[in-house]
Amino acid sequence: MKKITAIYPGTFDPVTNGHLDIIERASKLFDNVIITIAVNSNKKPLFTENERVDMIKNVTKKFKNVSVDFFDGLLVSYAKKKKASVIIRGLRAISDFDYEFQIALTNRKLVPEVNTIFLMPSEKYSFLNSSLVRELASYNANLKEFVPEYVHRKLKEKYTK
Repeated sequence: MKKITAIYPGTFDPVTNGHLDIIERASKLFDNVIITIAVNSNKKPLFTENERVDMIKNVTKKFKNVSVDFFDGLLVSYAKKKKASVIIRGLRAISDFDYEFQIALTNRKLVPEVNTIFLMPSEKYSFLNSSLVRELASYNANLKEFVPEYVHRKLKEKYTK
């Protein structure tokens, strides 16, 4: 039987419980899941790529079929390089759909053998995103429901420097 590798790209600045919900679902659906940190020149991340890799590795170590990487460039080229046939995208709300749909169709035009799969997080995380978490962290808010403890500590370290 063919093994299926999926890629879950994002900036993960920082990884949230919503991301972890998607990662857990994906780990049950696919043989291998590569969480890949995308370099986005339009964003100024709070955490370095290495810090984000560290956080994701720490909070996903219980998933034996999940690995972490980062890339700079075209996602479908990275997918081909990694022999991945699936790109995973999370959809929180209808507002995410238009953008994600355009990207998925463009990727399909570029590399038809790579499919995009949309996964929705649990409804308790449907409002959650990394920008909101960073803003809350800047005000020293309690983030225990939004991010894993390890990530919470890393956020506190960033905002108390």
